[in-house]
Amino acid sequence: MKKALFIAAAAAFVMGGVMTAEASELGKCKACHNLDSADKKVGPGLKGIAGAKQGSAEGFKYGSYLAAQNAAGAVWDDAALEAWICDSKGVAKAAHGKSKMPNQKVCGDAAKAAVAELKAL
Repeated sequence: MKKALFIAAAAAFVMGGVMTAEASELGKCKACHNLDSADKKVGPGLKGIAGAKQGSAEGFKYGSYLAAQNAAGAVWDDAALEAWICDSKGVAKAAHGKSKMPNQKVCGDAAKAAVAELKAL
């Protein structure tokens, strides 16, 4: 079941990027995350994520990096969000951890715009 959900989410992600150019920097996020509420999809909802404690959404088994961040009390500030949406795997690996989220490669000014959108949700 999990494998089927992962494959469906990956297909939606790929097709979404191929079929339409999103006006929103959060377009890639929609494949796995709910943007208009905290309700979960494959990943946790993103409404209210800015400023929230990392790895704190109920009902998810986070990778070792976010589990450690949660235990340390780290929050999703602008810098953490920008780094995460640019290279989640790299951020986790640099801290000797792992991430379950695929890299979105939304970096630089696009990452800053995405964070501004997350804060406005």
